[in-house]
Amino acid sequence: MSIWWSLHLRREAASVPLARRLLLGTMETAGVDPDVSHDLSVALSEACANAVEHGGDAATEDYRVTAFINGDTCRIEVTDSGPGFRERTRRTKRPGRSGTPDTVPPPPPMAAPAPAQAEHGRGLFLIEALTDHVRYRNRTGRRGAVVSFDKILKWKEEVPLMAS
Repeated sequence: MSIWWSLHLRREAASVPLARRLLLGTMETAGVDPDVSHDLSVALSEACANAVEHGGDAATEDYRVTAFINGDTCRIEVTDSGPGFRERTRRTKRPGRSGTPDTVPPPPPMAAPAPAQAEHGRGLFLIEALTDHVRYRNRTGRRGAVVSFDKILKWKEEVPLMAS
């Protein structure tokens, strides 16, 4: 079985539950175990909330959510138009050249747990805790960040779409 969908959403708080409900409906229809669906919906909510809060300035009004179910894996990507992850430079030595600065990919954000009473700062930690593999990168050739994560799916006993 293979399912995918993509949403182009406004950067406003009301878009987060819309994306979550579409994901949960897709998982229910596909026959995914409710515990796995819940984990993915929380991770998606956190990624969307980050895109809404940090994904651009007043001129950038949108972000994109794409979900892929392929076999036993679900991959979700949330892409925004914000400043992206900070890039850093490092000096490298190349044969025959003096050290010249090279731009290297941004380091993954630190996902250290926030204090229990904190209202912010737990999103990336939750995404990493609830999924199997997480990637952070900047968009190629444009402004923005991409957060993608994968989770191995478990199925309910009687799965309607798997039988076909």
